[in-house]
Amino acid sequence: MVNNCPFTVYPAIQPSAGFPILEKGGFPLTTLTHRSFPAPAQHWAGRIWARTHCTHNGNTFRCATGDCGGRLQCDGLGGATPATLVQLTLHHGHSDLSSYGVSLVDGFNVPLTVTPHEGRGHCPVVGCKADLLQSCPDKLKVRSHGGGAVVGCRSGCEAFGTDELCCRNHYNSPATCRASSFSEFFKHACPATFTYAHDTPSLMHDCSSPRELKVIFCH
Repeated sequence: MVNNCPFTVYPAIQPSAGFPILEKGGFPLTTLTHRSFPAPAQHWAGRIWARTHCTHNGNTFRCATGDCGGRLQCDGLGGATPATLVQLTLHHGHSDLSSYGVSLVDGFNVPLTVTPHEGRGHCPVVGCKADLLQSCPDKLKVRSHGGGAVVGCRSGCEAFGTDELCCRNHYNSPATCRASSFSEFFKHACPATFTYAHDTPSLMHDCSSPRELKVIFCH
């Protein structure tokens, strides 16, 4: 993981159910530093995101975006939305595939890309290099406490909570779950990302036996 942001980010890693927690689920990563760690040698699935604008006072740790229950080490907990998400499935299939994608379905908090190294097959760099905080529609903007700077850009689902925008109930199928003007804002800026629940599955890429997956925050 590489932090090119001009501020400290706190990467968080959440395994899918039944898989081990990596790196205690989260850690600080100061500006212009990186941290490498071994990926699981066996099948593993989970997600990665960045927590931003975090404060540490005594026993309380809080982040303006991506917060995982007020902990420095998420220890398997999920994060608060909005947050740019990496989705990973490692070591599956007959040719040791690692699948990866970047999702803005739960909104955006930092630019982020995933770069596989020395894999075989179709292994593109994917993600969202654009900083969407300034161009985020007013209705979707999340501001820091006290109405300060914009720290996140919510999904239409989170902002309005309708079944249609959240692809729930009647809308929970590929036939009825459709892009919206809000998801199109994200898609136009970052076409290689998932932007609504039933977005095209081909945005997940299968790379065979990469030596490394590099997650870069900011560019």
